[in-house]
Amino acid sequence: MTRFPGRAILLSLAFAAPLALPAQTPVAARAAPAKAVSSQPPGYTLSYTGGAHDFDYFQGAWTTRQRRLKQRGVGSDQWKIFPATLCMREYLGGKATVDELYFPTKGWAGLTLRTCRPASHTWSIYWVSDTDGKLGPPVVGGFHGNRGEFYGEDHDQGRPVKVRFIWIKLDHDHSRREQAFSYDDRTWETNWIADFVGADPGKASLMAVRNAETPSGAPSENDMTSFRRIP
Repeated sequence: MTRFPGRAILLSLAFAAPLALPAQTPVAARAAPAKAVSSQPPGYTLSYTGGAHDFDYFQGAWTTRQRRLKQRGVGSDQWKIFPATLCMREYLGGKATVDELYFPTKGWAGLTLRTCRPASHTWSIYWVSDTDGKLGPPVVGGFHGNRGEFYGEDHDQGRPVKVRFIWIKLDHDHSRREQAFSYDDRTWETNWIADFVGADPGKASLMAVRNAETPSGAPSENDMTSFRRIP
């Protein structure tokens, strides 16, 4: 009787040594998923809010000491220091303000427009330079107590930057503004600091005219004396 040849093969396979399987990585040893990296510099937010009268204190005339980095975005610690005069007026019941900042030793000026949106309790701050007359993109925010923070986006010599303004009310006659850029979305570089001192409107106008290198752009006596500090 012929035996079925396949039976011997099946028996030999059944008692053979088990096949080696690829080693499995323990669950606990598997690499954890990478954490998401924030694409915003510290503190950056567009949800900072304030009040409709945040800038009431700044109405009137001011003299100011300006400090600006000689070079931005290169790690410089060399500063330019120069004077300026400023006068600010409110409009729309305080919901909008306009001020002109004149730099007598530079021969140029700039204008700041601030508008408040009552529905969102946020301020938008725009800058216009007399060198190009363009309305720049705003920074948005508001004051909490005596400190205001405002954030936005812009370009600095073709490089995209995040922008931060910090306003500090030191007292009735003293205030400070700091401007910082972030080029890498991780760190801030402060590049412009302005310290303001409340001024008598007539004295401020005389200082602007006396220090001006060119007559164009200098505020007139009538322009400056129309501004009065809030008591």
